[in-house]
Amino acid sequence: MNRRHIVSAAVVCLAAALPARATTLRCPPDSVKVGNACIDTYEASVWRIDPANAALVRKVQTGRATLADLTAGGATLVSSSACNLPAFPINFPANGNWTPVPGSNPPSPGVYAVSVPGAQPSRCITWFQANQACLLSGKRLLTNREWQGAAAGTSDTADDGSTTCVTNSVGPAETGSRPGCRSAWGAFDMVGNVSEWVGDWADRAVSCANWPASLGTDLSCFGGPGTTGNPGEDSFTLSLPGALNRGGSSSDSTDAGVFMVDSGGNPAVKSPAIGFRCAR
Repeated sequence: MNRRHIVSAAVVCLAAALPARATTLRCPPDSVKVGNACIDTYEASVWRIDPANAALVRKVQTGRATLADLTAGGATLVSSSACNLPAFPINFPANGNWTPVPGSNPPSPGVYAVSVPGAQPSRCITWFQANQACLLSGKRLLTNREWQGAAAGTSDTADDGSTTCVTNSVGPAETGSRPGCRSAWGAFDMVGNVSEWVGDWADRAVSCANWPASLGTDLSCFGGPGTTGNPGEDSFTLSLPGALNRGGSSSDSTDAGVFMVDSGGNPAVKSPAIGFRCAR
């Protein structure tokens, strides 16, 4: 082997050893690049879209759909106010075991998670439904580690009702409407608004505590098994795993923040305080 071949082989080996994804990853318009992942810029809003509208579905799955595209295409926002108003369709039940719309190809229940500004984030959604809504849009739930990374730099100042994170209001604001609630990576509303399901599960929380002042005194409900302090829960319920949700909701005040973590709810719970966000 001559010198040129040796050098060429060395270059090939070095290129193979480099983390190519980290340097070549390009995120679609609905997300921001955080390390080696594309994190949705906005909390998920869930939309009913006729799978026959292939062009709109494709826009959603490639991260190019806008709010105008959704409304013009006849899409319907679901579970954006009080629990199940408007409701998820009956073929997209709380356990996530959806059935396809007749004739849909590829099979789909006609429900998709979208990252767009100016929409109410969907809530009253179980972990199982959130997981499926992300998958149907060609995405997934964030891991707990990814969520923590993407939230970095989000302001934890008091809710001023217009620019800062929604942590002391009667309900969530429209996605992206609080310009001061943006992480260093560019993701909006990671503190407050709705607490967000992530992919990880853990033992249900024994009790809650607060992080030290150096970490914002955010709430931590983690570790188990034991009692969450919620009335009416029996030992069977408490033996179920808890799906983590992060960040805090619109009514969590000083408990909300980038370190707020809660494993107190089983994955089948529906809460007007819990929504989700997707990633690629």
